[in-house]
Amino acid sequence: MIFSELYGVYYNTVAKVLRTAVCRPLPKDELRTIIMQNAFGESMLTIEPSLTEERWQLLRQDGTTPICHIPIMPLTLLEKRWLKAICMDPRIRLFGDDLPDFPDVEPLFRPEDVIVFDRYADGDPYDDEKYIRHFRLILDAIRKQYPLKMDVQNRKGSVTYLVMQPDHLEYSEKDDKFRLIGDGSRYGGTVNLGRIVSCKPYPKPFVPDPGKRREKINRTVTFELLDQRNALERVLLHFAHFEKQAERIADDRYRVTVTYEKEDETELVIRILSFGPMVRVTAPQHFVNLIKDRLIRQKSCGL
Repeated sequence: MIFSELYGVYYNTVAKVLRTAVCRPLPKDELRTIIMQNAFGESMLTIEPSLTEERWQLLRQDGTTPICHIPIMPLTLLEKRWLKAICMDPRIRLFGDDLPDFPDVEPLFRPEDVIVFDRYADGDPYDDEKYIRHFRLILDAIRKQYPLKMDVQNRKGSVTYLVMQPDHLEYSEKDDKFRLIGDGSRYGGTVNLGRIVSCKPYPKPFVPDPGKRREKINRTVTFELLDQRNALERVLLHFAHFEKQAERIADDRYRVTVTYEKEDETELVIRILSFGPMVRVTAPQHFVNLIKDRLIRQKSCGL
């Protein structure tokens, strides 16, 4: 664990309780609300009686506290080193310039310490100022739900104009690219951020055409895994951001089911093939055929 358990859910929840109790008496119903909103479901059985029965001696019976100052949660040295390492990632600037700076702290790790295999080398230009402006505008449009007008370069090199209602952003670890997913574009619901030439708010009222709305279609793929050379650990890490289930069917074999969106199907095929003979797709037949077709094409290319 990077973060100390002393700065975990219980401590942060009690700190929020005390921040209120320092200013005014805290009623029991409000105490319960704070615990329910910030801690685990079963925390009510521990935190509330420990405070109300004065076992922790932090809260009096009348809802006041003997503490005079609002509690603060200063960062530990390990947390500072971890944050320093994260801030060295070029993608962090996409979310803002107000980054924590710890000049006297060594980062926990550096970008050159992380080696990523099987990733395309033409990732998005995260240091490009225009790309950063586009990313931040898109993120603001997603949060505030307003449409955007964009000029996008297609694969043939020509520029296309489109209007889109942004829904969310996706990041492809394999491609090292961000994609914008939204509704309204006549060219589809997905735009690669690296292909955006210009991006501005759309000033007119915009209602996406129902026939052009992005339809989210979820699919599943099931495969059997032979747990050799840490295959299980690698698979679970590789598919960490997908909804999935894993069950043990033998001493060294597991059945894994991954849920994905239809638009990610090609990437799923490539990812599963990267594990070679350690993985065998069993269902659905549609996905099995995709695996076979790709292997046949690879063989025809002499791979």
